[in-house]
Amino acid sequence: MDLFFDMTTTQLQPLFRSPPLLKSLPGLIAAESTRHGGVSPAPFKSLNLGLNTTDDARNVEENRERFFTALGIDPARVATSHQVHGQEIVTVVEPGRYEGYDALMTNQPNLFVGVSVADCVPILVYDQKNKAVAAIHAGWKGTVAELLRLTLEAMQQTYNTNARDCYAYVGTCIDETSFEVGPDVADQFAPEFKRVDEFTQRTFINLRSANTKQLINFGIPTAQIAISSFSTVLNNDDCFSHRLEKGRTGRLMAIIGIKT
Repeated sequence: MDLFFDMTTTQLQPLFRSPPLLKSLPGLIAAESTRHGGVSPAPFKSLNLGLNTTDDARNVEENRERFFTALGIDPARVATSHQVHGQEIVTVVEPGRYEGYDALMTNQPNLFVGVSVADCVPILVYDQKNKAVAAIHAGWKGTVAELLRLTLEAMQQTYNTNARDCYAYVGTCIDETSFEVGPDVADQFAPEFKRVDEFTQRTFINLRSANTKQLINFGIPTAQIAISSFSTVLNNDDCFSHRLEKGRTGRLMAIIGIKT
């Protein structure tokens, strides 16, 4: 089954995109930012939402205000974390800035959890029955550690989440044709997620597929999974890419929560 969709918009340069699958669910706010509509100068132009970049903090604060306001979210009701490419998960009951977590989950209404990315995979999960959400940041390390699976299991234990009640979005990240890795990284991935170029013998990894497989293995129906058709590298006019821009760039944000 083709899980991809085209997130078209009537706006020329939208601040964010909302996956139609999640947008159709009552009360749910789920979106990922673009690099448009902010105040940051190059190389962070323009909607840089990353607190740990060398961009002026006042620019980032203004950009976040614009992004949250566009979504109808109170900035004081957002929870994020300083991500460390680990496998720690935090259960959030209060907004704020956490430290050392790459996945956040909550069942509190009007509390929104978000992760920042610039090539890594953002995944948003919604348990419709138990009104719980999660935001996951999965780089290659988090993907190998199966952080997404661990988060789904944590939701199962904490909120009694059942796979059949879940909807998930695998967000915009580096595409398989752009993510070349060395043997030390490639050896950690199953053959189905890596491709060796027959001419150059270079190896490429499909992070998007590796994370989607974790959703499917958990039991979430494929009709309830959406996958971004955008690439941070190939669509760099709309997205930040740490690899393409050699580390001098901004950060996108994927965010989810239930608004009452």
